[in-house]
Amino acid sequence: MKKLNYFFLFVSIFLVTVNLFAEEFILSGSQESVINYTLKQRIEPFPGIELLIVCFVVPADYSSPTFNQKVSDLNFDFSVKPQKEERDIDERGNIIRQFYWNNPSESILCSVSLKAENQVKLVPIECNAAFPPKDLPQEVKDYLHSTDQVQSDNTAILTKAKELTDSSLDQYEAVQSILHYTVDNMRYVLVPEQYDALYSFNTGKGNCQNYSHLAAALMRAVDIPVRIVNGISLKKAYEIESGDARYSFEMAQGRHSWIEVFFEDIGWIPFDPQQTQFFIHNRYLRIETGIDNDETGNDGMVRWSQSKGSKPSTPGVMVTFDVEFCEDKVALKIESIKDRPKKLLLTPKLIAAVSPTIIEEPIPPIPIVEEPIPVEPAPPEPEAAIDYSKLTFNLPFEYGNLEFPQRFNFLFASVWGSEESAIKGEIKRNFIVETAEYATGNQNFSQTFILYEPVILSEVSLALLNFGGDGELWLELCEDNGGIPGEPVSESKRIPTRDIFAIGGYDWVDFDFSDAGTGLSPGRYWFTLRYSGSPIINWFYTYGKPVGPTDGTRSSSINDNNWEKVFSYEFNYRIIGKSAEDWN
Repeated sequence: MKKLNYFFLFVSIFLVTVNLFAEEFILSGSQESVINYTLKQRIEPFPGIELLIVCFVVPADYSSPTFNQKVSDLNFDFSVKPQKEERDIDERGNIIRQFYWNNPSESILCSVSLKAENQVKLVPIECNAAFPPKDLPQEVKDYLHSTDQVQSDNTAILTKAKELTDSSLDQYEAVQSILHYTVDNMRYVLVPEQYDALYSFNTGKGNCQNYSHLAAALMRAVDIPVRIVNGISLKKAYEIESGDARYSFEMAQGRHSWIEVFFEDIGWIPFDPQQTQFFIHNRYLRIETGIDNDETGNDGMVRWSQSKGSKPSTPGVMVTFDVEFCEDKVALKIESIKDRPKKLLLTPKLIAAVSPTIIEEPIPPIPIVEEPIPVEPAPPEPEAAIDYSKLTFNLPFEYGNLEFPQRFNFLFASVWGSEESAIKGEIKRNFIVETAEYATGNQNFSQTFILYEPVILSEVSLALLNFGGDGELWLELCEDNGGIPGEPVSESKRIPTRDIFAIGGYDWVDFDFSDAGTGLSPGRYWFTLRYSGSPIINWFYTYGKPVGPTDGTRSSSINDNNWEKVFSYEFNYRIIGKSAEDWN
């Protein structure tokens, strides 16, 4: 066997703590957009279907202290004219339109188009709402109820909610404490096993439904009303400058769930428990509200009945979204940054107005204490150099942002038929969206990783999908240079793009570092995806930062290495190698 002479890379950062990169961005400014939006839903009936019903919820105007939506030019269009239409208003105030086809035999294309004028205005919010709330309107009290999806009466959830809010002086503090907990203790996964609050509480993972249900359950447990909102997130990034960095915020295009919290002084105000509090940005189209995501399922719902004796079947359903930003003005800035919660959260400035009760008692005289003159501590003795050659590297090592939907075909993500839906005769909308970046365009992308023990590196894997083109891919391993990628120190073997699968969804692509003989001491590193030729490669990412620091996903233009653009997500990657059994 070939013997490698391993060289160990020493970095300026020894052991770091991810929490050092914790940031809450306090924002001010505005966003204004005019958006042309079209939903297209194609339905393929099956033989034996007798009645087909398609439901849509009419997006309404909405006003809050931070986010406003105005809807106009609403239009419904069908390739096959429905035989009947019904209009209804449910108990949550959603306007539902239902369209009926008898014995449909051909493909039906349903289109819903509208113009949305969205505005975000972030100014300091004055906090006057008492906690717990005292005089809630009757129509708001429904949003205190426990449900199968929002188990606010569960003992563990009740205990945690009371623990989080026990010292809160007003409702704003209570809500903020719960949001910080939710953001810090949840990790985004696209397709969780369940979507309810208790599952989220116990596992610490889920998609947008889980984030919404957990936040709602914790707040309702302490008598704070919360309603669930369903709508569409729009794939258009916006940026906020901060010093030498430009923070980029982007979501995938598709169905999304968030919440609205009721405050006695200002009414309903939106939150996205994945990333924002006291506002949502204007890349959202608000459509439907309810007590949980089971209830808010009318928009895009397909129901049917079929002839007696026929095998239960499901129609084919394919959904696409066409979005055009006719106008888009972003004037947001970061006013300050706090070191909590641990994960990134955006918020306007809050001004506390509720003060604790003051008990007037005689003020005792303040004793005078002579403080000793502080003495500068002596600088620590430098640590002795570690001789890595004396360590035994024989333990398998795997680390990274590992969880993504492997081999999932997003071309058919909107088809949500199942045996259960066939028996029930109903298909609801789903929240599966493709979160990926075109990684071989006019930007270079770099992802950081942090090691807490020495490792001999054998390979780095990325979650990629090949859409075509010719060329080669490889990775550069870089040292850290003050929070951005530094000089390259090692390079993987090159992979011809023809050797990367082009069907079946995203999967690990392994970049081989074994011949480089690279040993890594504890510290922070970067790897940068490089390419030659004209490959068309997407790199999958996860909302938020499941593993690394807030500033750990960056890009630069092809022609420079300033790495000033910082992303709010984290690419999916895997570090593989050997660690030492005798490392302490």
